[in-house]
Amino acid sequence: MQPPSSEHDDPTQGPHVVTQGQLKRERLRFTNFTFTRTPAGLCTAEVELEWLENVRVVGKATGQSSPVSDLRVAAEATINAIELFSEGALQLDLLGVKALRAFDANIIIVSVELKRGEGPTRLLGSHLAEKDPVRSAVVAVLNATNRILGNYVATH
Repeated sequence: MQPPSSEHDDPTQGPHVVTQGQLKRERLRFTNFTFTRTPAGLCTAEVELEWLENVRVVGKATGQSSPVSDLRVAAEATINAIELFSEGALQLDLLGVKALRAFDANIIIVSVELKRGEGPTRLLGSHLAEKDPVRSAVVAVLNATNRILGNYVATH
């Protein structure tokens, strides 16, 4: 493979070639989130993640709807998407989700446990929840798992 061209190279030389190194560094992207509540008091969350242009995974979770469990269902859907993307190589447990008020802002904080090799590793993530606390639970899980996802993508 050829190294990628810079903007100063001759444009008549054809399309840019993507190296294996660049593919390994591509990030997993959060592309879609849906959350619905039923009249029966249930809620469903779906989280879509995309890697490169053609690999998409959707994690789903369902549970009883309440202000606290809505956050948990959204976080669990995110964990399910990550596990689906890694084909089970990353095993995660949601230890907790909490809405807090700190520094004059609403914050969602999550605790996630990564189970692998040498034993469990606890991960912590947070996100400002000014507009949509349920969506913020998704982003908080992604923030907690960002490094392990990056390492997984780089090595697989």
